[in-house]
Amino acid sequence: MHIVWVTKYRYAVLRGEVQIRCRELLIQVCDAEDVKILKGVVSKEHIHMHLEYPPKVSVSELVKQMKGRTSRMLQQEFPHLKQRYWGRHFWAVGYGAWSTGNVTEEMVQKYLEHHQHGSNQDSETFILEE
Repeated sequence: MHIVWVTKYRYAVLRGEVQIRCRELLIQVCDAEDVKILKGVVSKEHIHMHLEYPPKVSVSELVKQMKGRTSRMLQQEFPHLKQRYWGRHFWAVGYGAWSTGNVTEEMVQKYLEHHQHGSNQDSETFILEE
């Protein structure tokens, strides 16, 4: 499954410590739900994730958890975000989700690697893009 969502108003706020913390939170949610991150990118204003998940996991619930937890925690930990997003909505409404059944894994990996420009902290599977 390939999932993409953007920050509200596409503000480029996912930089530096915010970007690193967002990545950590997304990994926590995926680990808790037994979801494997095959590849991911935290860009300055959007998230791309290529995931493998068990059948018991609902994609909509998973995205709801990822967006909800990251929004809540990032705004708590970084006060400047709370000021910018005074309505407490960090992410734009909605997300894109595509099955990768008709697209080869290699095609998705190339697409995500095309977005790779930043550091990778500890893992090569989930990068931070500048």
